[in-house]
Amino acid sequence: MHRYDESTDVLASAVFDYARRRLRLDPVPLDGPRPYEEIAAAAGQTVTPEGIGGLQALELFDDVLSRACISTDHPRYLSFIPAAPTEASSLFDLVVGASSIFGGSWLEGAGAVYVENQALRWLSDLAGFPEAAGGAFVQGGTIGNLSALVTAREAAIAALGDGPRPRRWVVACSSEAHSSINHAARVMDIDTLPVPVDAAGRLTGEALRAALKEYDQEGLFAVVATGGTTNYGVVDDLAGIADVAAEHHLWMHVDGAYGLAALAAPSARPFFDGIERADSFIVDPHKWLFAPFDACALVYRDPARARAAHTQKAGYLEALQAAEGEWNPSDYAVNLSRRARGLPFWFSLATHGTDAYAGAIEAGLATARYVADQVRVRDYLELVREPQLSVVVFRRIGWTREQYYDWSDRLMRANFAFVMPTQHDDETVTRIAVVNPRTSHADIDAILDTMV
Repeated sequence: MHRYDESTDVLASAVFDYARRRLRLDPVPLDGPRPYEEIAAAAGQTVTPEGIGGLQALELFDDVLSRACISTDHPRYLSFIPAAPTEASSLFDLVVGASSIFGGSWLEGAGAVYVENQALRWLSDLAGFPEAAGGAFVQGGTIGNLSALVTAREAAIAALGDGPRPRRWVVACSSEAHSSINHAARVMDIDTLPVPVDAAGRLTGEALRAALKEYDQEGLFAVVATGGTTNYGVVDDLAGIADVAAEHHLWMHVDGAYGLAALAAPSARPFFDGIERADSFIVDPHKWLFAPFDACALVYRDPARARAAHTQKAGYLEALQAAEGEWNPSDYAVNLSRRARGLPFWFSLATHGTDAYAGAIEAGLATARYVADQVRVRDYLELVREPQLSVVVFRRIGWTREQYYDWSDRLMRANFAFVMPTQHDDETVTRIAVVNPRTSHADIDAILDTMV
């Protein structure tokens, strides 16, 4: 089973052929979900005592299983936050899998960690973080946010020394904060202090300061700002929040899973003024930085605090203690075993250069502006909010909730586009999220024309 023999060579050729064909598709098929009964009838039992063979399993994946999944890199996949990995990053993902690298320690993955850290350095420089900043690539934004908040709490405990502990630990956040913040609070058994946003959907320093005046602050140790909300693409008042965090000695974390990629775009950089004063931030390369799933870049201003919070202790781990200049990614997040998940992003960045990344992100911003312009000139559509980054939320005047979902289902069944409704206050509306540079003005026109 573990030998590379003639049959393995045949399977390798088939896998490489599939990857080559998939990467050449332009556009890729949108495909879509199918009912359980339909998949079960077509696929049957795939795990058997004798095995079905690699070629048959690959054929089953190609003909049945992959076609029951939505292609997130389709140019008309515009729901949630799409993905658009470069061909270089997707190809290198094959290399990472074939290389069998353990990416948790310098001892076992020094070369991989070295270049992962160069990619993290580029992101740190975009944010204006100091030379000593660093972190790790983790699975996704949920793990990144959780890891940062665990670090923040441990820093707060260390600051108390031998003093009394609060009854409950509390983190302040926007009422528009991502669901992963509340989830992290449940995992950590802490409370959240949600702060109302302004009319533009932003958490401001003024609102945070007012909320803290009404709160006794016992146990409050951190504030989470958002660098591009998922639903609206809105960036919080990072500079104002940084002022309040400094006044109250709070850890400031910025959840930029989607939006912080726009730091690379000169036109959007002013939206993030104040990020340089944060204690930590995250951004997901598998969203707007053109890498395959899954990778979240987690960066700390002072990595030593994260190392104190996350380094695991055991006899068999003593050999992994990092020396000067070395770096164990497992010391900076809620993980131990990890693949070198930052490598596909690094390879694409090294292949294309940072200027190409800036251009691709600017293209997404320009396409979002085109969406907003087209909504304005169509008398049956209306913007809910002016877009700030690349998410545009709008309404079809006169439609009910059922009409939005019927329309979305029709687009999906036709394998034409994936555009889902969302909620604005208590109203059903729809949204378009642009990250794929291949999403064209013609794609946008064709989608909006179906809403007449």
